[in-house]
Amino acid sequence: MEASGFQRINIEKVSTPCYIVSGDALVENLKILRMVKQRTGCKILLATKAFSMYSTFPLIRKYLDGTCASSLNEARLGYEEFKGEVHTFAPAFSESDFKQITKYSDHIVFNSMNQWNKYKSKIVKSRNLKRKKIEAGIRINPEFSEVKVDMYNPCAPFSRMGMTVDKLEGVDLSGISGIHFHAMCQQNSDTLKHILEVVDEKFGKYIKQMKWVNFGGGHHITRKDYDVDLLCELIINFKKKYGVEVYLEPGEAVALNTGILVATVLDIIDNKKKIAVLDTSAETHMPDVLAMPYTPMIIGAGEEGKFKYDYRLAGVTCLAGDVIGDYSFPEELKIGQKLVFLDMAIYSMVKNTTFNGINLPSIVLYKNGKLKIIKKFGYSDFKRRV
Repeated sequence: MEASGFQRINIEKVSTPCYIVSGDALVENLKILRMVKQRTGCKILLATKAFSMYSTFPLIRKYLDGTCASSLNEARLGYEEFKGEVHTFAPAFSESDFKQITKYSDHIVFNSMNQWNKYKSKIVKSRNLKRKKIEAGIRINPEFSEVKVDMYNPCAPFSRMGMTVDKLEGVDLSGISGIHFHAMCQQNSDTLKHILEVVDEKFGKYIKQMKWVNFGGGHHITRKDYDVDLLCELIINFKKKYGVEVYLEPGEAVALNTGILVATVLDIIDNKKKIAVLDTSAETHMPDVLAMPYTPMIIGAGEEGKFKYDYRLAGVTCLAGDVIGDYSFPEELKIGQKLVFLDMAIYSMVKNTTFNGINLPSIVLYKNGKLKIIKKFGYSDFKRRV
């Protein structure tokens, strides 16, 4: 991530920990996504599982068509705050949730024929009660993916996500108007090309019966090395071949490189290595650092050994493994110094926790050179959860 979008912020005056999301950086990403829409005629949805900062939804809906949800609460948030199309998928729906999901969703995607057969009468009933028709879809599993880590691979062996082609043989698909697949994670359009070749070969006869196909998420469209031209070519060719509407539902691509997490050094401990304890935490505030795992970039820092002073950065919780990573700095760190972690808009606010009773970081929007505090957290937020 380029730090230039945040250099005008006086970090020393920011209360920490806090997430700061740049509205200007969001717009730059959204312009790229809108260009894809204009070139191909596809529709693009925000995957709220990656970025649910709903104070930005009025801005995002100027460029995108709606949201995709994986739960009742995400569907309701998209319906109430984004006010565009709402597409909902879950591996399975409870009866109590499904009744409400029909109120908020335009498309509902089912993970199995069991689920479709259980709820299709409710879909028909909702179609009769609502002005706009709920479109029903099924999720398929092409059994092909180039995702290397099984935890993030929806098409890994024994995956619960989607129907394999053998499960569709002889199945009555009447009432189903769309197909959804998701086989990518932070990947380029060459990966999509390979996936579409498999989907075309295995599921082509079923796609011909459909009105729309959703290519899922994982498309890193706004990354600098992403091949947008190939993506557009793939969408145009697919639409031409099958005469269907195409949806994309990126999450990361919408808010990629638009946010930072600002933290303060609380203490420095020397135990055969300099350890800086911060007022933030990998466990609570950036959980993917431990789950992926990965080491986030910091403005002015490098990998261990690159600069003169090496430090291990650790979180403020009591978890022994609450370690953010090993870094080096050109100058010695000082207690009270602010550090800025990059690309912290995605999968942070949606996954963070109040483990140990640690306060969640404040949420701040940076736009037109001004900082606006969107939300601050305290004891009541922790208490409500337990």
